[in-house]
Amino acid sequence: MILPLDASLEAGPDRIGGKAASLLAMARLGLPVPPAFVVPTDVARAWAASGSLPAGFAEMLQAGVRGLEVATGRQFGAAQRPLLLSVRSGAAVSMPGMMETLLNLGLTERSAAGLAAETGNPAFVADLRDSFTAQFTMCVGPVPDDAQAQLLAAVEAVMASWNSRRARRYRAHHGIPDDLGTAVTVQAMVFGNLCDRSGTGVLFSRNPISGDNAAWGEWLPRAQGEALVAGTHNAHPIERLAQVMPEVHQQLLAGARELERSGRDAQDIEFTIESGRLFFLQSRPAKRTARAALTIAMAMHDEGLLDRDEALARVTPDQLAALLAPVLADAGDAKVLATGTPASPGAGAGVAVTSAHEAEARAAAGETVVLVRPTTSPDDVGGMLAAVAVVTEAGGATSHAAVVGRALGKPVVTGCGPGVQALIGGHPVTVCGASGRVFDGLLPLAPPPAVPALARYHVLANAAGDRDLSLAQEMD
Repeated sequence: MILPLDASLEAGPDRIGGKAASLLAMARLGLPVPPAFVVPTDVARAWAASGSLPAGFAEMLQAGVRGLEVATGRQFGAAQRPLLLSVRSGAAVSMPGMMETLLNLGLTERSAAGLAAETGNPAFVADLRDSFTAQFTMCVGPVPDDAQAQLLAAVEAVMASWNSRRARRYRAHHGIPDDLGTAVTVQAMVFGNLCDRSGTGVLFSRNPISGDNAAWGEWLPRAQGEALVAGTHNAHPIERLAQVMPEVHQQLLAGARELERSGRDAQDIEFTIESGRLFFLQSRPAKRTARAALTIAMAMHDEGLLDRDEALARVTPDQLAALLAPVLADAGDAKVLATGTPASPGAGAGVAVTSAHEAEARAAAGETVVLVRPTTSPDDVGGMLAAVAVVTEAGGATSHAAVVGRALGKPVVTGCGPGVQALIGGHPVTVCGASGRVFDGLLPLAPPPAVPALARYHVLANAAGDRDLSLAQEMD
């Protein structure tokens, strides 16, 4: 019922979830991965059906933790060399940001004092405790001063998040079955916020916006992963990592190439650096724009990574349709209200609204709206689905708004700066996701530019003989 994630484990994503399957695959490739165990999906499904955990489950969790203690040389909740844990969801199908994640479990009065003494850095531990307390309180409830109680409550909260409103909305939009359930991955923490040679980041093995065959991503020094994904901090381009820690940068790129070859697809890789040591935390097929999907599929066919049928299958009819989506025709002398990071291309024009609920309500009434938020979170997904474009005050090209926007095919501009929500809320605006600009008024839109990879698609689709070419031909 509790499965240690070691190279001998034979289990697929349907049982251990995509996150744990990714960890297992990375470990088998010899990449540095913090030790972990997984609560499989059948436990979550049984819990949802009965409302209770299996008999002896708490003892099984403790046995799993003991394995992590042996692997790390630390003890969960102890005063000496305390072990902290992360608890993450993991469905068989990727649902980025839709379910709960809890970090730094095991912080108690005793373990916090021990960690402060060990690191000689009370400020680091205070930061961990503040973050942990806020996250646990929001997702679970009051924080018990007992490490085992924290872990058991966190596991249940992650399983419960499978049926949250935002998760259900996301599954309905993407056609993901409701009966899959989520696995729960419990993993030893590594700390990107420990010192100046620590950080967290996201790397794409190929550009998820254009499809160019070049590694692309962001990293944030002295931070944990939630700060980057939440978009509350503006991150650095991945090239900055090459300047401050060149050996880590080289190791990261080499790992990305190996993961792409092994997975035979462009990868979205989460990583943490602790005191100059790199750890891979997750790798999954990258969410990408329609243009990138076409470009990557055709390039991987040309490179011999995909055969003809596989390359065609990587480009969905919805993505082909998205390539017909309009772009900004000509801004002329229109006033630029805000400028930020071009996080997802395309263009959309509508009235700027400042809450997801308002976006859903006004779109349901027939209005065209643009969602403007300080940052987006999984609770905003309904509004993102309803809006024609998304704008945020903070965050970068790997924030929640950017990743989900690309998956939904919505134009997104992130990191426009404080006060943008108040500035443009209630006004008609036009968002250009390609240039990262937000214009005053409803500007004319035009057909999209040609996609060079479309010619290669035509060749393969005609050769396949059974592919519906109507959309592709319309784009010629």
